[in-house]
Amino acid sequence: MRMLLRGAAALAAVVTVASLTSGAAAHPRTQGAAGTIRSSAAAQIPPGVTAGVAVFDRQTGTFTEQVNDSAQFRSASVVKLLLALDFLWDRGPDYVIPAADRARLEPMLRGSDDDAANHYWSTYGGSAIIERMLDRPEVGLRDTVAPPAEYAGFWGYTAMSARDTVAVYRYILEKAPAPVRTFIMDNLRRSTRCSATDHFDQHFGIAGSFDRPWAVKQGWSGKFAKGTCGSQAAPAATPAESAAAPRAAAVDLTRPALHTTGTVGTNDRTIVAVLTLHAVGTTYGKAYTDIGRLTRSLNVPGGVRPAGTWFGTWGELVNVRKGPATGDERITRLPAGVEVLVGCQTRGEVVSVPPYTNDWWAYLPQYGGYISNIYISSPDNRLPNVPECGSPRP
Repeated sequence: MRMLLRGAAALAAVVTVASLTSGAAAHPRTQGAAGTIRSSAAAQIPPGVTAGVAVFDRQTGTFTEQVNDSAQFRSASVVKLLLALDFLWDRGPDYVIPAADRARLEPMLRGSDDDAANHYWSTYGGSAIIERMLDRPEVGLRDTVAPPAEYAGFWGYTAMSARDTVAVYRYILEKAPAPVRTFIMDNLRRSTRCSATDHFDQHFGIAGSFDRPWAVKQGWSGKFAKGTCGSQAAPAATPAESAAAPRAAAVDLTRPALHTTGTVGTNDRTIVAVLTLHAVGTTYGKAYTDIGRLTRSLNVPGGVRPAGTWFGTWGELVNVRKGPATGDERITRLPAGVEVLVGCQTRGEVVSVPPYTNDWWAYLPQYGGYISNIYISSPDNRLPNVPECGSPRP
């Protein structure tokens, strides 16, 4: 079957592990990212993004990255670490967690469940939780502040900084009682791709930039579109996590926020905290892509980069399927315009989006499924420098 090549004169918008190359074609599938991300000790912050970054190597006891690390951001779901610590504080010698609380804490830490956070916030004093954590010198918080009085019910409006986030992880890993450390870190290592409440894909940043072992607690807040993660349609985000405030406050409550925090490497070697704000109107897919580029640029000792090539995508709700055919089971749908890591490609069912036709499919190892190459930002049907599945990389 004769295929129509997609924009032979267009430049490929191919994003490799080492660099990001911009494309100049008008068609959305050949739009690339401006700028270059290098492997260096300096964080590369995409245009239009405000970031606070701290990367701490526990093996050497030094920071490898510090950019605006004391700047305050609304924490979104990162504050759930403090909710869990406050609940677990001084629970007796055995730190037994009642079954009802385990059933809340596990999805709150793994899937960022908002209903669980609402429960702990309302049951244990709201802003008093933050004040108690500030009064505990062993945690070492310096920039954390409870939500403004007019938003006292919004736990996600707690202000935190990148350096305070590192301090929280250092407390958990180095000072917390062993049962507390084990419970929290084991759940963060089991982070689910789909968030429990609003079905956002939360394996951005750290989870997308490094091979396991890693442990993550992510956060997002703002007027993003509905989540697309999972095989079924998803509900809208809940106000506690994602509502934009109608008035200004001590920290920016208006611009969309996306945060990735956690540990990378064997024995939780390196703590990474990347807190970001994006321009009003930014899509979830673009914010997801920008925080991924920033995280991949960081000097993270012990971190192993996943094999494959990064590409942009285009289209709304692109399906990731178990096999290279539209009738195969849908695993999830991609946030619009998000970059994806392609491990290999194979021929499969012919897909047509007039005037384009393509029978090549890209395998996405981080999703364990395939998308049609027709939705990949590249001018040709067959992706450049990507091997066929089952063949060695070129």
